[in-house]
Amino acid sequence: MSTFITKLETTGDGPRLAVKDIIDVEGVPTTAGSRALERKAKPASADAPCLAGARAAGARIVGKANLHELATMPIGTNPWFGNPINPLDAALIPGGSSSGSAVAVANDDAEVALGSDTGGSVRIPSACCGTAGLKTTYGRVSLDGVGPLAPSLDTIGPMARDISGLVLGMQLLEPGFTVAAAAATTVGRVRTDSDPRIEAAIDDALRSAGFTVVPVEWEVLAPGNDIFTAIYFAEMWASDHQLYEDDPSGIGEDVAGMFAMVPAFAEGADAARGQLASWQASMLRLFDQVELLALPTLPIFPPRVDDLTPDSLLQTVIDITRHVSLFNAAGTPCTAQPVRTAGSPLPASLQLVGPHNSEELLLATAQVVEAATG
Repeated sequence: MSTFITKLETTGDGPRLAVKDIIDVEGVPTTAGSRALERKAKPASADAPCLAGARAAGARIVGKANLHELATMPIGTNPWFGNPINPLDAALIPGGSSSGSAVAVANDDAEVALGSDTGGSVRIPSACCGTAGLKTTYGRVSLDGVGPLAPSLDTIGPMARDISGLVLGMQLLEPGFTVAAAAATTVGRVRTDSDPRIEAAIDDALRSAGFTVVPVEWEVLAPGNDIFTAIYFAEMWASDHQLYEDDPSGIGEDVAGMFAMVPAFAEGADAARGQLASWQASMLRLFDQVELLALPTLPIFPPRVDDLTPDSLLQTVIDITRHVSLFNAAGTPCTAQPVRTAGSPLPASLQLVGPHNSEELLLATAQVVEAATG
């Protein structure tokens, strides 16, 4: 049962919904994929408010989806509840932290899944599993009843096989949601040092969709990663260190390793917070020139689980997150969707990024890409 931590029996004919196990579902313990938390978790007394729209729509919650422990890492494996299996290739990481959510929709265990995205945790597993995901604007979806990781970065968003599933997911999160009447026409193409096959796949997708493409240099965005990292480690420690100190045997070795790195990164948190507003302003000025940004979600194809070692893990985390986590610092919404790759059996993933509260435009534009690329 590695896709789900808890399977739930449902009746009715509403859409099937998988819920990441950091979101409270009434009557079910919330474990966050951690043995330490499972040992003390009590059944939730109420649903998280973000589920209200889903309940009103008659959605059937099929289970609490597995995740990388405490939602801390982008790999998606779990030593306590098993590893969700990547549907594209069982040898590859499923991506995290919302790994079970991506696998659930890829395997048709649910039409929609809810994941959390603090540093890429909706977009990374979507990219690894060949599915679609939406990181919502910071603050757009309530975080009450959601286990905190880094509260100034945390978001909740939908995951699905395709863009229509993301639209349904947004309608469950925000009743009355509709996509924009028109898609974007001018897109800023952010040049990166990704695998050349991935870069080519992004260019091909944008060309097929018929957008006017304006070059954007990565250097405008790059400072956001250092700002994100310092804030993330400081807030992650504040959220979870007590659990770790109270029950270290119930925390996996990889997450314990993350806690060990806190002193190296978190000491810069105050300086990072001081730089955040000015960097956000410079990044958001890009939207004076273009409607959306486009770049690869991941710069590499998903690595093999067996290739991850304690020595390689940190570099892998840096590689996987470097195109996504900065947008958590920016608070902006982003999509991830699969696009065909020449010379690889695996898809690449296109990330579209918009200004705050532009989910309607993002999904309308992602629909155009999907229709143009198949």
